[in-house]
Amino acid sequence: MSAVTIVEVAPRDGFQSVREPIPTETKVRIVEALAAAGLPRLEIGSFVSPKAVPQMADTAEVLKRARLPEGLRVHVLVPNRKGLELAKAAGVREVAWVVSVSESHNQSNVRRSVDESFADFEQAWRELGEGMKLRFGLATSFDCPFEGRTPESRVIACVERVLKIVPELEISIADTTGRAAPNHVRGLFTTLIRDYASDKVQFSFHGHDTYNLGVANAIAAYEAGVRIIDGAAAGLGGCPFAPGASGNTATEDLVFAFRAYGHLHRSRFRQAARGSGHDTGSRAAASGWPGAHRHTKTRAGGLRREYPRHGRLETRKKGSERRHAPRR
Repeated sequence: MSAVTIVEVAPRDGFQSVREPIPTETKVRIVEALAAAGLPRLEIGSFVSPKAVPQMADTAEVLKRARLPEGLRVHVLVPNRKGLELAKAAGVREVAWVVSVSESHNQSNVRRSVDESFADFEQAWRELGEGMKLRFGLATSFDCPFEGRTPESRVIACVERVLKIVPELEISIADTTGRAAPNHVRGLFTTLIRDYASDKVQFSFHGHDTYNLGVANAIAAYEAGVRIIDGAAAGLGGCPFAPGASGNTATEDLVFAFRAYGHLHRSRFRQAARGSGHDTGSRAAASGWPGAHRHTKTRAGGLRREYPRHGRLETRKKGSERRHAPRR
């Protein structure tokens, strides 16, 4: 079976949820360490409103300072025309444009309807997209924090809509809240790949680990035919506009799982992380990364996990009931 490609998204999805400002030099150091790990693709920051996501305000500076190996694919996230303009001005040639499948989350995320976001994308891409690679992200493809489970028909409608605008691209299907289960992931991707994948259209999976199903969901996506999987070093991440979402699936967990399956070539991920002063091979050591989740001991001897949530750490005892965040 063919190998999987892991896309490292900690320098964007991971950093954006950390409440305390991360110094630019720290971001650059981490980006360089991740690039040195041998992973072929990095998502470095986003061009979004600094008022909405202040942690991303120095994206252009991080891109300028970071010394990256030749051949590394780098993309940034953009949610609108302004973001695309800033990306082009920074010399970026690959972007991840994101639209939410659910109306409620799209309003929470970018203050627009889904129709308005698609209209903005179509006009901006036709005018500015020449010579750029596109990863089109569909957030809340499985579940919305405000509306619940996302109907498959709505995801399909969004896929068809973007394909009418851009016939050659990568489409990232996101479990934004981390509430998808493997059978849901496998079922949706089976349909999408059967009906829409081609030499010009690839699908990727972006997962979160809210209920410790991140790796299982990634494997389910792989079994359905997906060969591009997102991960974040030390399990960093969480959408600031999706109440209850925890960190992304940890890259080190994905590396371990897919190497065990024989679908990932040996990488220098752990060695590079140790070289930067952070051993991502263990959660305890990984807690040195900004906002990383941590395992600690409870008095009863059981494990508990601390989850980054909107820049704060939320502790839940393992095995206890988890409540969804109240809807806004």
